[in-house]
Parts: sequence; C-alpha cells; structure tokens
Amino acid sequence: MTRLATRLAAPEPGWTVEADAVVVGSGIAGLTAALELRTRVPRVLLVTKDILASGSTVWAQGGIAAALDPSDSPAAHLQDTLVAGAGLCDPRAVEVLVTEGPRRVRELVARGAVFDTTADGSISLTREGGHHADRIAHAGGDATGAEISRALVAQIEAVRDDPGIEVIEHALVLDVLTGPPGPDGRPGRACGVTLHVIGEGQRDGVGAALGRAVVLATGGIGQVYRSSTNPAQATGDGIAAALRAGAVLGDVEFVQFHPTVLWLGSGVKGQLTLVSEAVRGEGALLLDTDGVRFMPDVHPMAELAPRDVVAHAIVRRMTQTGADHVWLDARHLGDEFLRSRFPTINERLLEHGIDMTTDLVPVAPAQHYHSGGVVTDLVGRTSLPGLYAVGETACTGVHGANRLASNSLLEGLVFATRAARHIAAQVKQGALRPLEPVARPGDEALVAAASRARVQRIASDGPGPLRSGDGLRRAVAALEAVPTDAHLRTDEGRRLAAPQVAEWETTNVHQVATVLTAAALEREESRGGHARSDFPATDPSWRVRLELSLDAKGDLVSRRAPLT
Repeated sequence: MTRLATRLAAPEPGWTVEADAVVVGSGIAGLTAALELRTRVPRVLLVTKDILASGSTVWAQGGIAAALDPSDSPAAHLQDTLVAGAGLCDPRAVEVLVTEGPRRVRELVARGAVFDTTADGSISLTREGGHHADRIAHAGGDATGAEISRALVAQIEAVRDDPGIEVIEHALVLDVLTGPPGPDGRPGRACGVTLHVIGEGQRDGVGAALGRAVVLATGGIGQVYRSSTNPAQATGDGIAAALRAGAVLGDVEFVQFHPTVLWLGSGVKGQLTLVSEAVRGEGALLLDTDGVRFMPDVHPMAELAPRDVVAHAIVRRMTQTGADHVWLDARHLGDEFLRSRFPTINERLLEHGIDMTTDLVPVAPAQHYHSGGVVTDLVGRTSLPGLYAVGETACTGVHGANRLASNSLLEGLVFATRAARHIAAQVKQGALRPLEPVARPGDEALVAAASRARVQRIASDGPGPLRSGDGLRRAVAALEAVPTDAHLRTDEGRRLAAPQVAEWETTNVHQVATVLTAAALEREESRGGHARSDFPATDPSWRVRLELSLDAKGDLVSRRAPLT
C-alpha cells in the first residue's frame, strides 16, 4: 500500500489575509476566474507563483478551438473531441465546452484579445490534428497564448487598485486548508490555502489566505518529467495540494506527449521548444531519418491524426530506425508563408541554427499536456466542498484519454467562467460561510530538491510515452525508495532538507509521479495518452475513469468509476 503525506512540512503561517474567493494561478483559467469573480463577490484574492504574465497560457502556440465558422457546428466539434478522447470523455462536459465555447471566445475578444483576421475582418481559422473543420483561432501567427495572456493581464492590471481584488505574485501555494471533518470522517470543507511569498514587507514567508472558496488553476505537471514543453513552474502544485487535502484525482495516467518538440540532443533538459501542431496543420510532413514519410501508413489522417497516435508512431519509428529523432519537413510551404505564419517558431529555431524554410527540423515527442487532474463537475466543483479546479489542473471529463488539439485554452475559458459564476451564486445565497481551518491527520512530507532529477528520470523511464508492466513496477519501487522527510535526518535529529521552495516543489513532483505511476500500472490496456507494450490493445472493460485519493491515514486508494 502506497502512503503519502497529507501536508507539506512548513512553518506555521505568520500572517493571514481573507477574501470571498482565493484563485491560484494566472493562466487563462485563473485570470478568467478572477475577472469573473471581481464583479460578483466583494473580495477576490489572485495568487500566482511568478508574475501575472508567467502562466502556462503564454506558451500556447497553436490556438483556441471553437466552432466560429458558419459552415462548422458545435456538434461537429463535439464529435471530433469524443473521437480524440478514445471513449473516456464525459459527453455532458464536451457539450458544455463546444456550445458555450464560441460565446466565450467572442467575450475574450471583447476583453481585448486580438486574433488574426481575414480580409473581411472575420477571425481567421485554421485546422489542427483531429479536427475535421477549420476552427482554430490564432493570434500573431503562432503566439495565441501570449496574446490571450496579454489581454487578460491587462484587464487585471486595470483594476489592480480596486479594493475588491488583491494580487499576490511570487507566491507558491503549499496546502489547501480545510475545516472540521464531517461525521463520516471525510475531510472538511476547503477554507483557504497556505502560501509562501518570496518578497518584502508584511506579506513575506509563509502565510494563510482564507476564503469561502478556493479555485486551483495551477497548470500542469511537466516538470515531473526530464523534458517537457511546460514552463519551470509546472510542478503539479495544485494537483498535489488537492490530493493531500482529500480531493479525488482522475485520468492521471493520460499524459499527452507532443509529437513534435525540437530535439537538441539527449542531454538537454527543462522546458523544450515546441514546434506547434499548426505547422503540420498547414501541411508539414514527418519523415524518418531515412527520409521516408511514414504517417500515411499509420492513420487515415496521416500527420493530422490525434497527438497520441502521432507521438506513438514516432517513438515506434525511432525504435525501428535506431534513431533518437525524426524530421519535420515544412520546406515546401515556402519562405514567405512560414515566416509570416510562424514567426515565433521560426525565431526560436533560428536561435538554434535551424532555418525551417530550408532545413529539416529534428523533432521527438516530449511531455506536453496532462489530460487528468482533480475531478470536477460541470461547474468546477471538486469532491472536496469549497474547492474548485479549472484549466489543466482539473479533470472535467472533456479530454478523456487524449486532448484534442487547441481544446485546452477553450476548456480553461469555459469552465473558469462557470466556476466563478457558481461560486458567486453560492456566496450570494450564503451557502459558503467562512471557516477556521483545522489540522488534518496524517504525516507531513519534504523531499530534498537534490532528488528531483532522480524522480524525473524514474517518471521518464516508467510512465513515459510507451509503458510496460515491468517498467512501471520498477518505477513504483524506485519512487518509494526516494527519501522523504521521515528519513532525511541525521542521528542528532537535524533535518537534511529544510522547508523551502525547491523542496516543496520537489515533494509535489514526487507525489504526482507516484500517483501517475500507480494509475498507469493499474490500467492494463492502451488507450489515448496511455500506451502499454504488454497490453497494446484497447480493452472495452476499461472504459472507466480510474479515480485516486488518499484516505485519512494517507494511504492511496483507487476506484473504477463508470462513465455515463
């Protein structure tokens, strides 16, 4: 039985701030939730790990998917999403996404986001893998996320002096605070978070932000792996904090490895350069190191097949050829088109001496997106009362086993709006009263920052793009052998690791890797972003959501939840 700590080892809070809602994260989901709440509840606190403009959204290149063209329809978008999700999507959540999505995108324009347009002034739309219609709105060619982030941050900055909203930057959220447990012993309602602020003045060190509701919008888990397209801040903080507080996680085994990430050698680590799927959407081809195009033999949509299909095909081709990468060939698209359509990608490739207009681009799969997360309903509520999750942190059921290209920004936008409006209604009705947090049972944890590379190596070799039972069992044992705080003491009792940012992040990385590996080992089939060499077929009996949580002692328990 795997046991994990229910709280991080940290000093007691030295200060307290109160709000009606505490929003954690400043990507499209967190910023949207904060803006929606600001006009609906008396006081909102927005907490971000770095600066406001540092969320994962800024790195999104391809675009945001919505049925904006008269020839397209939400029903067609729904069907493409269900196909990509490989049988595990929640159709109700997908219907919410595709029907409310166009309206939310237009509201985003009203908030100042400037998308690329056609000659008649309408939003320019393109196509990406898995879509059967042109429905990807983009900005600055390949800088859609940066433009959306710019517009939403500008909206926050415009009201920053408003007494109804406070922004705390450079703040790492440690744990979700909970109130008294219920008569059944289940965790009490979420009533705030503890956070560590790196700064000056009164709000410094560890503090407590108390709120009637907490919204987690902390992004993904990229830094669990050795290489990822995610920024350095993506250490799974929200998912780990929710798990420790007693919330249920779901679909955590489904990790999307982007097929075309710039390959610069086996020793490169950290955030890698993404070569957007939109490049293949415009007609770029994949070639093996012998110059052979291989995707038409793999899938009817060839290079535009769903990402998991393309990523797994690349890994298998690399194995067959003994190569550590394949080639992306966009040369036939033309110099002028490539430079105008993909200015950001072109600039980043040129920094590495690669000219996509004349050169083949070396690419290989790397961790890109996490389809699972904290299980929520259609308004963002988790299994823990008072706690909401939106964006990549959440498991809404939209993505199922594999996210359809460019649905992520739309999901953050749609469900953050829904969560904010639900919280506002609950506050207005008096259903969310302030609570005093109480200590939770279970152990506290701290994993030394020096162990992070070890954990990342275990995750990359175990629950990586292609998995096996033997490899996953080795990963489970290796993760259990990583020393936690209980072992990090000398004979004199002195801690070998001190509570600080790098250690807290590494503890989150370790806990997320542990849960992810356990789920990947339990699911004995291949589906979407989960591929097992020992169970290569999709098994209809596994058309369930694997849900994991910690009991009161911190033991990891799982259940197979049927899908509607």
